[in-house]
Amino acid sequence: MHQVAELAGVSQATVSLVLNGVANARISRLTRRRVQEAAEALGYRRGPGHKLPAGRHRVIGLFIDEISTTPLAAPLIEGARDEAALQDIIIATFCTGNNPVLEQAGLDMLVAHNAIGVIYSTLMTREVIVPEQLSRLPLILLNCYEKRLRYPSVVPGDLVGGFTATETLIRAGHRRIAHLAGEHVIEAAIDREKGYRMAMQKWGLPVEDGLVTLGGWTIQAGRERALALLSQPNRPTAIFCYCDRMAIGCYEAARMLGLSIPEDLSIVGFDDEDIAANMDPPLTTILLPHDEMARWAVSQLLDSFEDADADQRMQKTKLECELVTRNSVAPPRT
Repeated sequence: MHQVAELAGVSQATVSLVLNGVANARISRLTRRRVQEAAEALGYRRGPGHKLPAGRHRVIGLFIDEISTTPLAAPLIEGARDEAALQDIIIATFCTGNNPVLEQAGLDMLVAHNAIGVIYSTLMTREVIVPEQLSRLPLILLNCYEKRLRYPSVVPGDLVGGFTATETLIRAGHRRIAHLAGEHVIEAAIDREKGYRMAMQKWGLPVEDGLVTLGGWTIQAGRERALALLSQPNRPTAIFCYCDRMAIGCYEAARMLGLSIPEDLSIVGFDDEDIAANMDPPLTTILLPHDEMARWAVSQLLDSFEDADADQRMQKTKLECELVTRNSVAPPRT
């Protein structure tokens, strides 16, 4: 499976997902085709499942800090659950709110049952200090990382995603492109804005201070900031939004000003929340690969019991945030 993933340029979890025919996973047709072609070229046939040491109960503990803030927690939980189910393993989820007492209680339960290991995750991508007690079992970090590389970790490639979103608008012909940025206390917001600026620089386009507006991730924030941008005499012809919720607010602002999407204004979001495909018009956005990241984490945890290269595993892995093309982008009016 490792060779197929390397040839296709994807994670082993994605290979597992495609070759097991999981239809509802958020993987593009292009990526599926790459995996299938790589598997065919290598003559790969899926073999038996992972072999665990005797006495291990087929349970993995998933620790997550919050699950109620946004819908983005669901793909983390569902991805881990679905990948584990392929190996007849169950996921026990502990929502701890970073409470050390709850973390210890969950860990004690897993140790008592001689569980396979622990996946320690956060809803927002960030650096963490892993509680020492969690190292009593094999451990993988999901959507977070340590400054010291003690455990394998996986995070989304937000910077490249921001670059892709912005370049999509540039390739459509736009030159005055605004960015509704998130809050700079959020790592994803910083990286997505860096990607925006890198794309503009690559194409020799100036980034005017007035076209980058900070603050928030809500529909209201998107509406308010888009109204200010679109009310300028020389308004932007396209906007890259930090997240899909801000893009919804941007849609509302455009319609309040009598602008049509994408004829008068092109918009690209980020996250690919379920609502993005049902907007009018459907929103072009960047997929946040929480499902694939969770599958990767399960796969890496199981690999730790086999002949996987420890040095190769002990790294911070970034998974691609793919472009999901829909109908909110068009060339600017001439």
